[in-house]
Amino acid sequence: MTATPEAVPAATVHDASAAGGPAGRRPRVLLLFGGRSSEHPISCVTAAGVLHAADPARWDVVPVGVARSGLWSHGEVDVAGFRLDAGELPEVPEPQGPVSVRTRADGAVELVAEDGASLGPVDVVFPLLHGPFGEDGTLQGMFESLGLPYVGCGVLASAVGMDKHFMKVAFQAAGLEVGPWETITDRQWARDPEAALERAGRLAHPLFVKPARGGSSFGITRVAEGEDLRAAIEEARRYDPKVVVEAGILGREIECAVLDGHRTEAPRASLPGEIVVKGSEAGHQFYDFEAKYQDREAAQLSCPAELPEEQIARLRELAVTAFEAVDGSGLGRCDFFHTPDGRWVVNEINTMPGFTPISMYPAMWERTGLPYAELISELLDLALERGTGLH
Repeated sequence: MTATPEAVPAATVHDASAAGGPAGRRPRVLLLFGGRSSEHPISCVTAAGVLHAADPARWDVVPVGVARSGLWSHGEVDVAGFRLDAGELPEVPEPQGPVSVRTRADGAVELVAEDGASLGPVDVVFPLLHGPFGEDGTLQGMFESLGLPYVGCGVLASAVGMDKHFMKVAFQAAGLEVGPWETITDRQWARDPEAALERAGRLAHPLFVKPARGGSSFGITRVAEGEDLRAAIEEARRYDPKVVVEAGILGREIECAVLDGHRTEAPRASLPGEIVVKGSEAGHQFYDFEAKYQDREAAQLSCPAELPEEQIARLRELAVTAFEAVDGSGLGRCDFFHTPDGRWVVNEINTMPGFTPISMYPAMWERTGLPYAELISELLDLALERGTGLH
C-alpha cells in the first residue's frame, strides 16, 4: 500500500517578499553557480533550471558564475543554455572583468565591477554551488560576514553536512542508526597505509569508498574484493585526502526531501522517493554520475516509494530528525537504507542537493504538491525571513 501525495501549504502564505524589496522593488537575487569543486558542471545546469523557473514577477534574478579560479563572472556566459547532454560539460569561463560583492556604509550589499562601479543591490543569494568551496560552509561564512541573506544551511550545518565522518557522528548523537564505517585521514594514510587498509578491510563487503567531503558520486568506488581497496582509496583521494569507507548495507535506498519551516513551524518532509537503477545492462552498478545526470534511461524515480503508510510516516519523521541533527536550515535531502528487517539506516544528508528540474529534491516536492517554481520562491522567502547572524 502506498501513500497518496499530501497537499503542501502554498508558499504565498509565508511570502516574505510580498511587499517587494527596498522602495517597493522586487528583491534582487544573486544566483551564484559554478565553483571550484568537481561538481562545477552540475551547478551550471542547476542555475539554468532555476533561472528559467524563478517567478519574474517576484524576483529580479542576476546570474553570477564562479570560475574554477574562484573569480566571479557576470554577463560573460549564456547561463540559460547550459545542459549536461550537449557534448562537453558546461563551464564558467575565466572572467575578463571579475565582479564581487561589498557591504556599503548603510548596511546594504551591492554587486560591484572590477573598477569599483556599482552593478546594483543584492538582497539575497541563491548559492547553487555543490561540494567544497560552496556547500561546505566557506561561502556561507562570507555571506554571514557581509550580512547578506542566503538560501540553505548555515556555516555549521553546511560544514557538518559536507563531511561524511562528522555527519555520521552527529546522526549517532541524535539517536539515528548509522551503518558501519571507517575514516582514513591523510596523515593516517601517509604514516601507515597498511594499517588503514586492514582496518577498513574488516568491514563487511561490498565496500563503498568515498571522498569524505565530496558529492555527486565523483571519486566513489564500489569494492567487491579486498585487493581492490587500495586503488579505490587512491581514487577517492584524488578528490579529498580524507576518505570514508562504508560497509555495504543490504536494503533499498530511499530519499526524503526536507524543507525548513517558517519561524516556529517545524521542518517539512516530502513524500519519500526511490531511484531504481537499471543495473549492469545499462552499465551502472550504482547510482553514479552518469546515471544521475547524463543517462535519462538509466534510472527512474518512484515517488512515493512503494512502502506501507506507517513506514512512510516513520521515514518522514527520521528525515526531519537528521535535518535537525546537523542544525539544518533552508533545505536538505536525507538518504536512508530500508533493510529487509524493517530498520531505517541513515546514509547521509545533502545540504545543497541537486536542484535541476529533474533532480530528486525538487521532483519529490513536485509529487508532494509543491511545484518547482513555487519551491524556489519558498526557499528565497525562508532566506529573507531568517536573515543572518545568531538567532
